[in-house]
Amino acid sequence: MPTELVFDGGLGELFIVRVAGNVLSPEVAGSIQYAGRHLHTPLFVVLGHTKCGAVSAALQSRLHGTRQLSRIQLLVDSIVPGLEALDPQLTPEAMIVQAVEANVRWTMRQILGSLEAGRQPADGGFKLVGAIYELETGRVRFLD
Repeated sequence: MPTELVFDGGLGELFIVRVAGNVLSPEVAGSIQYAGRHLHTPLFVVLGHTKCGAVSAALQSRLHGTRQLSRIQLLVDSIVPGLEALDPQLTPEAMIVQAVEANVRWTMRQILGSLEAGRQPADGGFKLVGAIYELETGRVRFLD
């Protein structure tokens, strides 16, 4: 579902950077920095979604060494570090739920660590939140 519909926003009201797995590439970081510095965006949302294929591929890579095509593997390699703390005893269904949330948190840490938004959150420059879009219900669950 388009993000504008999820958040009831009109075209041009939201600055959306869409990339599989929410990975923070130089291009994504530049887009975030532009939104923060030039558009004075007050809120950034890292929005994952249930049953994410990119996160599933990263999970398969981490757990079983599964390899993907070269460009997809670059994406997967960017996600894997955020999955280190997963409980290997979880069921596959619970594992993907935990992995999607872990990936959102990982991307948030990377954004805050690089301060790509161009301003310090402590200075009131912007707010960064994580959320999961639930494909099954159409609801957004914000993370603590």
